[in-house]
Amino acid sequence: MLALIDSNNFYVSAERVFQPELRGKAGCVLSNNDGCAISRSNEAKEELGIKMGTPYFAMREQQQSGALWWRSSNYTLYQDMMRRITSIVRKTFPDQESA
Repeated sequence: MLALIDSNNFYVSAERVFQPELRGKAGCVLSNNDGCAISRSNEAKEELGIKMGTPYFAMREQQQSGALWWRSSNYTLYQDMMRRITSIVRKTFPDQESA
């Protein structure tokens, strides 16, 4: 059996785990120094048309109007969440190959 595991909008999803009030709302996680969007929720992509790499200043008005939330990237959180996911997958499927 082969399986591919892809965590959609991973950084946004990780933020939503600890802030469930963000679920269902358009949101982005920004790059180092909050320069541009590096992870976008489906709502941000589909409803607001925000593209990967969109600079923060181009989204500022949407954020200030309440149409969009954003968070600074938190790589410690994302690494911890990935370790948790990987641990569950390894226990469930012990024979693996990494790409």
